[in-house]
Amino acid sequence: MSPDPDSGVVTVFAPTGIGEITAGTDLVDVVLRAATADPLGPLRSGDVVVVTSKVISKADGLVRLADQRDEAITEQTAATVARRGPTRIVRTRSGLTVAAAGVDNSNVAPGTVLVLPPDPDASAAALHAELTRRSGLDLGVVVSDTAGRAWREGQTDHAIGAAGLRVLERYAGRQDAYGNDLQVTAMAVADEIAGAADLAKAKLAGRPVAVVRGLGHLVEPTGRPDGRAADLIRPLALDLFRLGAREAVLAAVLGATGQADRYEELVALDEADRVRAVVEGAGVGADAAAVLTAVLEQA
Repeated sequence: MSPDPDSGVVTVFAPTGIGEITAGTDLVDVVLRAATADPLGPLRSGDVVVVTSKVISKADGLVRLADQRDEAITEQTAATVARRGPTRIVRTRSGLTVAAAGVDNSNVAPGTVLVLPPDPDASAAALHAELTRRSGLDLGVVVSDTAGRAWREGQTDHAIGAAGLRVLERYAGRQDAYGNDLQVTAMAVADEIAGAADLAKAKLAGRPVAVVRGLGHLVEPTGRPDGRAADLIRPLALDLFRLGAREAVLAAVLGATGQADRYEELVALDEADRVRAVVEGAGVGADAAAVLTAVLEQA
């Protein structure tokens, strides 16, 4: 039986005893053993298992040499959202908007970096299938990663992959305690689960897996609506912040001057070279060139 969603009690624990994960490690065996050995273990039906993307990447052998970091970021990038010098905020090929395409050098061997799983939802689904098969339990799985927020300092974990879990709790059509009709409210529960799990895992404790207990009403069979982390990604047509302020100006100028296909090429240049390249590519007269220069430099 699923726990009562109105009980107000959620338990989070991060098992110890998970050693270094390497290519080919049986993550399911590692998770089951660690959870069973924990005082709050073993796993129960309705639990949500949260696994950091790093252990997925390590088990899948997604390791690169540190001097290949820039190349790896470029390979993982579908579009540049914002760039300031070497710092890049990009949309990855899987649709995530993250710094450096999620290529990371923390909690990895010196001289190496990790890239994100190419399809985090597929990684979550594979882990979920084996965990439920071997345990015989109804479980949810979240693959988490760390990200910043556009309007706030600091970072928090969010869900980049999910399986066996409703990732959005939609309230549209319901009424609040005052009788007001709710129209657009939807809680990103998978992200909240990832953030809660991160509090238990901590960054330096060597606990890359956490179990969130008490949210069994969100655990559902795979294939149900709102059952993938990709369902949390806002469609580009509805994304009001798909580009940084400077990059939005650049894209607009390039579109107006017939150079839209040069965006990725030019956004990588420093400001002086970028302005010069845009103006030269526009092929306009001196007055128009001065206007374009002013617009780009003031962005």
